[in-house]
Amino acid sequence: MSENYKFNQNRKCEYFPCHKVSDPEKFNCLFCYCPLYMLKENCGGNFKYNNGIKDCSGCLVPHGPNGYDHVMSKMGDVIRIGSERE
Repeated sequence: MSENYKFNQNRKCEYFPCHKVSDPEKFNCLFCYCPLYMLKENCGGNFKYNNGIKDCSGCLVPHGPNGYDHVMSKMGDVIRIGSERE
């Protein structure tokens, strides 16, 4: 079974690749904006806080070979948080 839906690359993007990588051929653009940002410390990525703002510029988790599976494993948390009412 093909799993091409797990990988997308846009070499025409003026920011490609938007992170420093050793092999641009394997850079996955599927999650250009990470859907796990809202999970803060629980996203599982390599981030830091700068003046209270989450900085994901050093994170390659959603752009790597297992990025799709990692993001999808956390989507239940994203949906739960997004569904909470204040």
